[in-house]
Amino acid sequence: MENELLWLIFAIINFALLIIMYRLFGKAGLFVWIGMSTVLANIQVLKAVEMVGLVATLGNITYGTVFLATDILNENHGKKEAKKAVWMGFSSLLIMTIVMQIAIRFTPHEDDFAQGALETIFELIPNIAIGSMLAYVVSQYLDVWIYGKLKQLLPSNKHLWIRNNGSTMISQFVDTLIFCSIAFYNEYEFDVWLSILFTTYVIKFVVSALDTPFLYIAKKMKPQLKENL
Repeated sequence: MENELLWLIFAIINFALLIIMYRLFGKAGLFVWIGMSTVLANIQVLKAVEMVGLVATLGNITYGTVFLATDILNENHGKKEAKKAVWMGFSSLLIMTIVMQIAIRFTPHEDDFAQGALETIFELIPNIAIGSMLAYVVSQYLDVWIYGKLKQLLPSNKHLWIRNNGSTMISQFVDTLIFCSIAFYNEYEFDVWLSILFTTYVIKFVVSALDTPFLYIAKKMKPQLKENL
């Protein structure tokens, strides 16, 4: 199967699974999804693929679902819940980083086969780790803030797509700018760095546009589990 088709299928599956989690578990499902997806995205980002002649990473799709989840929380449950979810995602990423740094430093048994693979995936690269965490916090908070402002200015349901795309596409650009600036600082010539920034954002832009129908589904959805978190 071509990477482009598989990428589209992968995006739809990610968004569909998020909606299923919300349908079954309400906002608790979104909290779990945000924590899980933040960790998964930072693992997937290590895998590079080629699509339409561009080199891309897989983490952009799963990471994009985090923005959809916070938009759903903001729309249906309020800004306070969305901010709480942002910190849950950040805490999940921080805890994973700390725990796995300790885990890979255990001396493996002579028959162990996983140590090398785990080191490849979880070995801390300071610039990438710092860039990822800082970009996450800043962009997610910006997304929540912009969405809230747009909801005040354009509260009608017919403007839901503006709130969603406006907040996500702006905050995703800030996320990309911060991450690329820190993670790849002095690693590439400026023209190469600019190319990475551009292609990364284009992919995130497309993901942001694809999530819009799923926000409309979530807006009309009545979760089965109604909990008070």
